[in-house]
Amino acid sequence: MQTTDVKRIVVFGGGTGLSNILRGLKRFPVGLTAIVTVADDGGSSGRLFDQYDIPPPGDVRQVMAALSDVEPLIEKMFQYRFDGTDDLKGHSLGNLMLTALTEITGDFTRAVEQMGAVLNIKGKVLPAANQRITLHAELEDGSIITGESKIPLYGRKIRNVFITPQDVKPLPETANTIKNADLIVFGPGSLYTSTLPTILVKDIRQAVLESSAKKIYIGNLTTQRGETYRYTASEHVQALYDHAGQSFLDAVLVNDVDAFKRRYRIDGNTEPWLVENDLQQLRTLVPEVFVQEIATMMNGNIVHKTMEVADVLMNYIEKT
Repeated sequence: MQTTDVKRIVVFGGGTGLSNILRGLKRFPVGLTAIVTVADDGGSSGRLFDQYDIPPPGDVRQVMAALSDVEPLIEKMFQYRFDGTDDLKGHSLGNLMLTALTEITGDFTRAVEQMGAVLNIKGKVLPAANQRITLHAELEDGSIITGESKIPLYGRKIRNVFITPQDVKPLPETANTIKNADLIVFGPGSLYTSTLPTILVKDIRQAVLESSAKKIYIGNLTTQRGETYRYTASEHVQALYDHAGQSFLDAVLVNDVDAFKRRYRIDGNTEPWLVENDLQQLRTLVPEVFVQEIATMMNGNIVHKTMEVADVLMNYIEKT
């Protein structure tokens, strides 16, 4: 494939869902950029967030590990989480390394860039902002919850989420990368605390809406208590539209729930609840709906099939 033929893919989100997708995409000759939320305030990220006044590194660390091309032992070391009873307990080595590099360079984005070189990542990782962002949720009863880690704990329906400061600016490179993309991918991941925070940054949202790239959402496999309890596929999409201010997706990829139930002999009447495909409603929201068995069981968890999702995305982008 000639350089001029390389497709440019931008992926939004955070957490393990996004990382699984990137592990598949990095195997293809594409220009890959991950734009990652920096609204995490729990665990190791939250402690570093408070102590060093830097954007929380946790989601960025996971994405960098997924895109790395180093010996497995090096990646395992980067992801290593300390145990014990001292001050290191709960911290991952990668989070500490990103914090140290931020202190050395004086800039979080510069630290991510330098760590990317160390890990020989395939593509680029851009934080959604180069400063601290706080995520808030307005619940259905009108109460406001502050802090990404606290939002799922209340168990009440979320009306909307928003960030402060509201005038936060992304890197100039971020908007340009979005506008020049051939394909923009959203999800999978926690809808309100991983996927949506990236497009709550005004300039990022505007760049997405103005981009001529095809835009596809990879549906979550299960609903999440405290965020999307018993949400259907169309309700996930509608939440994206509500926060963007308009419809913008060209396609959505959802799991073939019936095939998955048959394969694993489950009835879907116990948690975690599988996301049900209300296809009739979904097709009123999105021009193209792809239904494929993209879920598997791994260590007792329901996860996306890395390569199957990547194959769907590559086939889709080749047709655009």
